Amino acid sequence: MILQTLLMALREIQRNALRSFLTMLGVIIGVGSVIAMVTIGNGATAKVRSDVAALGQNMLMVMPGAMRRGGPPTSATPFTEEDIHAIRREVHGIEAIAGTASDSAVAILGADQWSTSITGADNDYLYVRNYQLRWGREFAPGEITAGTPVCILGNTVAKKLFPDAQDYAKRIRVGRVSCQVIGVLMAKGAAAMGPDQDDLIVMPLRAVQHRMVGNTYVGMAFVKVAATARVAAVKEQIEALLRERRRLPRDAESDFSVHDLQEVAQAMSSVTAALTGLLGGIAAVSLLVGGIGIMNIMLVSVTERTREIGTRLAIGALAHEVLLQFLVEATVLSTLGGVFGILLGLGLSVLGTRLLQVPFIFGLGITVAAFVFSAAVGILFGYLPARRAARMNPIEALRHE
Repeated sequence: MILQTLLMALREIQRNALRSFLTMLGVIIGVGSVIAMVTIGNGATAKVRSDVAALGQNMLMVMPGAMRRGGPPTSATPFTEEDIHAIRREVHGIEAIAGTASDSAVAILGADQWSTSITGADNDYLYVRNYQLRWGREFAPGEITAGTPVCILGNTVAKKLFPDAQDYAKRIRVGRVSCQVIGVLMAKGAAAMGPDQDDLIVMPLRAVQHRMVGNTYVGMAFVKVAATARVAAVKEQIEALLRERRRLPRDAESDFSVHDLQEVAQAMSSVTAALTGLLGGIAAVSLLVGGIGIMNIMLVSVTERTREIGTRLAIGALAHEVLLQFLVEATVLSTLGGVFGILLGLGLSVLGTRLLQVPFIFGLGITVAAFVFSAAVGILFGYLPARRAARMNPIEALRHE
């Protein structure tokens, strides 16, 4: 009987194909929107986590100036190389630390030029930031000590200055400084949390300090915490040491900040997850709108088929059989809408993740949940029209014009 009722429902849907499609449209849009929003949100969360992993595992960022809620960071005196040496010497649980000085300049080779960021550091910077060499070598100890103008190019800069060359061992001009290229970094890709990680030139710290920025300050430090140490404990040690070196009173706020990238990643993941849930909830409202559309069309269908209902009841059909017929029709409509909605949602998900350059992560749970919810919408909103059809008086139904 169920199979027979299902075939009747499919025939009725096929007979009014355009009306049936328009009825399903709300469910299609609702299911598709929910799947697309959740899938893209999950991809964005995964992208944030992968970007943090690319920046470096168990890493702390030490910056002058304290972050304030609701306002820009406070200004403060930059660090010095002595501060970096003190952290390396006195803080336990540090595997590596790299102080950096930054600037921006135009890199020129012949007719090719590219505006990029310059980072002054030592070899520990490459290790802490998970950079690996694709070509060449790291800085020699004498180059670091003397501040020799040698440079290691990020992958983006290398492509701009050497679009066809295989030999990178040439001198380029970085701002006003003539610099010998000694290495090229492997690509890390664009980061969702900031600029292109490959768009940089790394030079010895003292070369950038003396030849480009004109001071001996360290603008930022990157700290890699040992796997056997607790990141929070190392962070507390660094804060205590820097407060002591800067002679800050006990009740004074710190004029520097130490950031744990894992905490930043968790905060951003929480934000993206909350936004995903919000957008998914908003999209789910269209499912309810689609359900109301199904109910309205089914009510119209009951009115149009009053004589048919009366005939069935007059020749012996039971009320629950009529109720089942219309309930199955509504459920089939919403279920078909759910199937088309899943296809639409997956298509939008693939397109959206490619445009936003985030990974596509298929969510079986949300797909099944959206499909089940679409079927439930058909049952819920199809019950009232089906009940109205089942309760018709056969004699009155047959008199209907």
